Amino acid sequence: MHPEKIRLTGARETLLITLQAKAAESVMPDSLLRDRFAADALHRLDPDSRHLEIGHDMTIGIALRAYMLDRWTEAFLQRFPEATVLHLGCGLDSRIFRVDPGPGVRWFELDVPDVISLRERIYPTRAGCTTIACSIVERGWIERLPADRPTLIIAEGVLPYLEDDQVPQVLRRIAGHFPSGEIAFDAYSSIAIRLLRFNPAIRATGARLQWAVDDPAGLERQVPGLQLIEDRSDWDVGQVARMSPAAQMALQLFSTIPYRMGHLLRYDF
Repeated sequence: MHPEKIRLTGARETLLITLQAKAAESVMPDSLLRDRFAADALHRLDPDSRHLEIGHDMTIGIALRAYMLDRWTEAFLQRFPEATVLHLGCGLDSRIFRVDPGPGVRWFELDVPDVISLRERIYPTRAGCTTIACSIVERGWIERLPADRPTLIIAEGVLPYLEDDQVPQVLRRIAGHFPSGEIAFDAYSSIAIRLLRFNPAIRATGARLQWAVDDPAGLERQVPGLQLIEDRSDWDVGQVARMSPAAQMALQLFSTIPYRMGHLLRYDF
């Protein structure tokens, strides 16, 4: 099999950031994520495509974010073993293989056509999983999804790249289509969005972070039906210990102020 060459730019290319980080963290002796699928997928890409420089601390942070979203996914599927899962902006993430849902789960992976095409060449076909080649912000795709089961919507490293008005619009369409469920995603404060624009890996892609969340409860007013049920803005002590001394000092400083830089959010609807 010839290595896959990829020619993605902007927000689409950021899928390499998460893929490289998960692959790198998963070969560490103290790995939290243990995502062998990410390493296999990365090896299928042409070496010239893997050019983003991702530091150790960012690698740990991305793995922790994925780990928490995996646990939320597993908890939802324990309550609803015949649920629907919609993975927005799936990129080359291997969550469906890490979580390994039961046969009763109906899983959808959604991303733009060139990313879905690459994904289908990288990963094997999975029973119960359907890919949707479409932009998150396009209209019409959601009507193609069945709305007869509790539904979990996951978005990792995706929504902050959308415009400010696009995210509430997408969430309103989701909450209006599915009968009930949860929406889980990561978000950053306005200050964090500005700081992340200087991140070397993100800058190398040309992607621009735009959507910020300073008040997670405020999203309930923008999207009728949403109810905030969990806001994780703290860091696991064991994972912080794996980071550099500089990162540990920065996180300790941020923990002393009420203003939170980043969030993992879970809403009911």
